[in-house]
Amino acid sequence: MNGYKDRAVEFQGVSFAYDGTMALEDVTFTIDRGDFLSIVGPNGGGKSTILKLILGLIRPKSGKVTVFGDSPERARTRIGYMPQNTTLDPLFPVSVKDVVLMGRLGTGFMDGFYSHADRIRAEKALDMVGMKGFMKRPFSALSGGQSQRVLLARALATEPELLILDEPTSNIDTAIESELYDLLRRLNESMTIVLVTHDLGFVSKHVKNVACVNRRLVSHPTCDISGEVISAIYGSDMQMIRHDTISGRGHGHG
Repeated sequence: MNGYKDRAVEFQGVSFAYDGTMALEDVTFTIDRGDFLSIVGPNGGGKSTILKLILGLIRPKSGKVTVFGDSPERARTRIGYMPQNTTLDPLFPVSVKDVVLMGRLGTGFMDGFYSHADRIRAEKALDMVGMKGFMKRPFSALSGGQSQRVLLARALATEPELLILDEPTSNIDTAIESELYDLLRRLNESMTIVLVTHDLGFVSKHVKNVACVNRRLVSHPTCDISGEVISAIYGSDMQMIRHDTISGRGHGHG
């Protein structure tokens, strides 16, 4: 570590249980500013719990979580979050820009009106994901890949220092998935990114580090992920798709 100020997220001996069932046990790790980290592991292994702790939606049973050196609740305005499932009534006449403006709620939103600055930031976020030309279209008329980009823009509308994505590629095809990861890699030049995914093989050529969680957590640079590591995470003989190149070798976390 280069010092406390270089840390985006820090877990110190964190444990959490749901109704007495342990979800995380004695988890200690850090996420450096500028990292592109993927969190992987089996269903029920604790991936979503880690995200909720970072967002301050739940508090640890024991241990401590800090985000940019502060409590998760106080740091929440510095985080952009793209949830796994977003339900919007297809019959509700909401435009693409309206959806992105929802990301400004709790920031500059007052008395039922968005400020001019809010609207500028929403347009900027749409431009970042290549969807500015669609901002007046009905959100319900978009394709799956276009919808994901708009939901990403909603997360970016907060102008976050930390971007968190929960299974962002779960409902899109491989070609669009590749485009999304390329976009995230560009965004990583200006912000820290954490994403949860099941697709360890595909994501390995894009991210810098991988946090493997199954109640406990171990972090690896992507170049160190092997079949043995995957088998240890998932408890079965699984194989990872091989890639010729791995960008951003990164470094491990404690």
